[in-house]
Amino acid sequence: MEIKIGVKNLAREVVVDLDQTAEAFKATFEKALADGTVLSLTDTHGRQVIIPADAVAYVEIGQPNARPVGFGSL
Repeated sequence: MEIKIGVKNLAREVVVDLDQTAEAFKATFEKALADGTVLSLTDTHGRQVIIPADAVAYVEIGQPNARPVGFGSL
């Protein structure tokens, strides 16, 4: 699923494609926010994104990924 994270004082949002469910992501984010730590995410390609939880302005949770159709290589 695609997650868009707005970070304070940045013009662009951070877009991360995760294999997690929305509920798992919410739990991870809420724990990082409550503890005052960093939000550490690993996307579907194995890249890590680390954002200080208190710097997050907003989070937009997209729909779960549908199975891709077509002949393109992923």
